Amino acid sequence: MHIIVLAKQVPDIEKVQFIKEKGWVDRKSADAEINPFDLNALEAAQQMKEKLGAKVTVISMGPASAEAVLRESIARDADRGILLTDEKLAGADTLATSYALAAAIKKVGSFDLILCGEKTVDGDTGQVGPSVAERLGIPHLSFVSELTEVTADKVVAVVETASGSLKVEAGFPLLIAGTKELNTPRLPTLKDKLRARKAEVEKWSAADLAGADASKLGCSGSPTWVERISVPPEKKRKGEVLKGEGSAARLMAALDKDGLLKG
Repeated sequence: MHIIVLAKQVPDIEKVQFIKEKGWVDRKSADAEINPFDLNALEAAQQMKEKLGAKVTVISMGPASAEAVLRESIARDADRGILLTDEKLAGADTLATSYALAAAIKKVGSFDLILCGEKTVDGDTGQVGPSVAERLGIPHLSFVSELTEVTADKVVAVVETASGSLKVEAGFPLLIAGTKELNTPRLPTLKDKLRARKAEVEKWSAADLAGADASKLGCSGSPTWVERISVPPEKKRKGEVLKGEGSAARLMAALDKDGLLKG
């Protein structure tokens, strides 16, 4: 069984600063880390490897510094790490990103399952995973919160929807985009981290994506442009103190107005 995990380097979203005048995320204002949702995908892959003896390949796209994502993945028991890094890939939106990742997966060759996080904390679109599946012509399950059964032939997953949870059985090949409820990622041991520091991380350029259309990569392949980013003001809780005669009646009226007394 061959599992491919898609992982991305993102800024620490709790500390990153926004340049409001330009509508940019100042990525240099905070330390970089692996996307938290992708850690759940890595943990799922690690569990499958332990159970089924699967091979795990992790693919990331980003600057040279994103090599840290692959080393973190290898420390979490991935067998192979591939970094797509090239100025020709820079500035990609979700459309161009999914095109490049799909081209890399085709170059890797046969696989059974692709795992990724439901979204990234910097973009928050949730589009890349399903887009990669569409480009590869395979089915996908998004917002997967639990894997209740995993065998060499199929998975049974719990998918979260706006109207409730669904239990879905699916065969391979398949792409799964998991939520943070999928599992609890383990921390790699010091021994694993030291091993990962010596491991080879493959670096592929745009030229290595044989057959890829250069016009669909990077900025040239990105029809989506972010005009501006706005940070909404933080809303604080409002309170009202009721005192004196009739306060109980006013409280009941306020609760009834908000529909809190119904039923």
